[in-house]
Amino acid sequence: MPSPTFPPAVYQTLLAASGDDPQRRDLLGTPERAARAHADLFAGYTENPVALLRSAMEPNDPRHSGPVLLRNLSLYSHCEHHILPMDGVVHVAYRPGPWILGLSKIARAVAALAAQLQSQERLTREIADAINTAATPEGVLVACVARHHCMAHRGVRQTAADTVTLESRGSFLTDSAARQEILTLCRI
Repeated sequence: MPSPTFPPAVYQTLLAASGDDPQRRDLLGTPERAARAHADLFAGYTENPVALLRSAMEPNDPRHSGPVLLRNLSLYSHCEHHILPMDGVVHVAYRPGPWILGLSKIARAVAALAAQLQSQERLTREIADAINTAATPEGVLVACVARHHCMAHRGVRQTAADTVTLESRGSFLTDSAARQEILTLCRI
């Protein structure tokens, strides 16, 4: 799928609608730069997170029965309600079944899903579903901690508020002690 295309004329209109002069010397070239930036920020629509995950899977050694935890994966996305940034971290834990995943591919799948208009709840669910579909693990737990710029820079102006969302599958859904162990390791 090709990268998204954003016509520079859209940003020219936005600049004019904001009350600024799109022909002001410091704004010349801004519509083109903004179009390129947004094509990059929303490039996740061109990615398949399950295919990314499957591109670096290996058979699991049956002697390994513990969970795998990636903490503090950087999150940068845009909320689908205001098209404003949300940023924070994602923690991903899975208890391998027949397959183990490449660690960098988990980070790439998170980034691909985040590079779309998202709600934090849906993003958390989609990450868990992609891992569950790709590797059929015994369990998956995804925790997302984010700050929403729509809350920080408009309306209620809550600059320190974090939103935490959780999604569990398999053993992390049914085993509360295992779930709590991961949440403790994530400091949630």
